[in-house]
Parts: sequence; C-alpha cells; structure tokens
Amino acid sequence: MITHVVAWRFPEEFDGLNKAELMEKVKADLEALVGVVESIDSFSVGINEVASDAASDVVLLSTFADWEALDAYRVHPAHQEVAKFIGAAATERRVVDFES
Repeated sequence: MITHVVAWRFPEEFDGLNKAELMEKVKADLEALVGVVESIDSFSVGINEVASDAASDVVLLSTFADWEALDAYRVHPAHQEVAKFIGAAATERRVVDFES
C-alpha cells in the first residue's frame, strides 16, 4: 500500500475567495475526485483547526494499491484540473509518499 500525504498553506485571499472559502473549495474539489479517479483506495481531506506558525491549512491523506496506482492518480485529467487550481492558489506545498 502506498500512502500519499500532501499539505498546503493558502493566502488570506485568492481568486475572489477569502481563506476559509478557499480551503472549503479545495476540500470539496479534492473529495469530488473519489469515484472519478479509479485508482484511489482511500481519501481524507482535513482543514486545520488549530492555528500555529508550524501548521498547514489543508491536508490530504490518501492511499493507493501500489506506485502505479498513485501514478495513475497523478496524471488523471480530473486530478490535473484540481491540482492546477490548488497549485495557483497555494503559497506552500509539502508531500510525503511512502510504502507500508
């Protein structure tokens, strides 16, 4: 099993959305990938609830059967569309991928 973890920070405003609205949009857009991208085994998106200088704003915890399934997710057109928006909006992105 491959676990794919991504954490983002976002600005106070982007594309006419305040930070809270932006984080909710990111969460909804990511969750909408479930059932569309066949290679996803599990998917959980969380919005940070405890502010700190070390905290990210949104985190994605997802699992895939193997590295090929993760690669299929990465190149899937629906994921690419969501990733394009998040990439433009995010001020920071961190990723950890590991096999267990």
